[in-house]
Amino acid sequence: MSLRHRTGTAAGAVALAALLAAPALPSSAQAADLIVSNWDGYMAPDIAERFQAETGLELEVVNHATNEEIMGKLMASGGKGLDLVFVSSPFAEVLNHQGLAAGIDHAEVPNLANLYPAATEFAYDPGNAFSVPYTWGTTGLCYRSDLVGQPVESWDILLDPPAELEGKVTMLSTDRWLMAAGLLATGHSVNATDEAAIEEAKQALIEAKKQLLAYDDTTFYSKLVSGEASLVHAWDGWCNYGIAENGDIRFVVPQEGSDLWVDTMVVMEASENKEAAHRFIDFVLDPANHAWAVENILYKVPNRVAMERLPASLVEQYPNLGMSPEELTGYQLMRDLGEAQRAYSRAVSEIKAAN
Repeated sequence: MSLRHRTGTAAGAVALAALLAAPALPSSAQAADLIVSNWDGYMAPDIAERFQAETGLELEVVNHATNEEIMGKLMASGGKGLDLVFVSSPFAEVLNHQGLAAGIDHAEVPNLANLYPAATEFAYDPGNAFSVPYTWGTTGLCYRSDLVGQPVESWDILLDPPAELEGKVTMLSTDRWLMAAGLLATGHSVNATDEAAIEEAKQALIEAKKQLLAYDDTTFYSKLVSGEASLVHAWDGWCNYGIAENGDIRFVVPQEGSDLWVDTMVVMEASENKEAAHRFIDFVLDPANHAWAVENILYKVPNRVAMERLPASLVEQYPNLGMSPEELTGYQLMRDLGEAQRAYSRAVSEIKAAN
């Protein structure tokens, strides 16, 4: 299963471009009919072979480790060298604003009809004009029900844990998700840009640090499985990795609500292979192909037909896979913060530096 590392958001990506010298163009780029960049393990390992068997088109898949890495390359190259990229929605917004994202020709992607209606109405891209959603989910609290002796209902238990949980809690360290916990606990939006709201969340998170085991974006579920941690701040899909190893692990979205994250597919405006890119998107949206992500990396997909075909036993084992589109879209959609991202980054730096 994928251990994709979700990182920050789009503001600052343009500045990163100047710092990232890695070439965007893969070495064998000229040989392939289509070049796609994605996180490692985020698609079926044989997808290139199956896509070629169905379409006759040769696909090359290259990997990026983070949103920031691929954005740096795209900004530096003007979007050249790659035909289609997988990025989180705030980064898709930036690609569109920078003129690097091509429009989606819906006539070339008939399988768009498989999407839930809610997945065609995102505020950052109404009507899927320049991006197509691949996976979606939320963030919450993942905990050992056999080790936590009280109800897990609020972000407060993460920021101000009872004595039994002191030193047994981890929090996500990435700017947006760390700040989101503080913002939600203090009654603010995950997209807040007001200086007072950011400061209030920062102070709450500095106070929370005193009882924290660690900031952890990659091994938190393992700490939960081993018992080193009893409660962790987690993305829903990653909590499922823990549930796969220990049936006492539970996932809950706190009563104050949470974020809605979306990972998307974006065709590059500079691509000379837009027709092939559209055929690939349509291939991914085929229910049998899209269901692979749910069954193998335990992420939800916004594909109604694919989700309806899931075995009931899978949803029974991983209850958060059963979240409805209405429930998910009731959470706060992560948006590009623009210049306010700098304030988030400063706040997180001060939180981590605090004693």
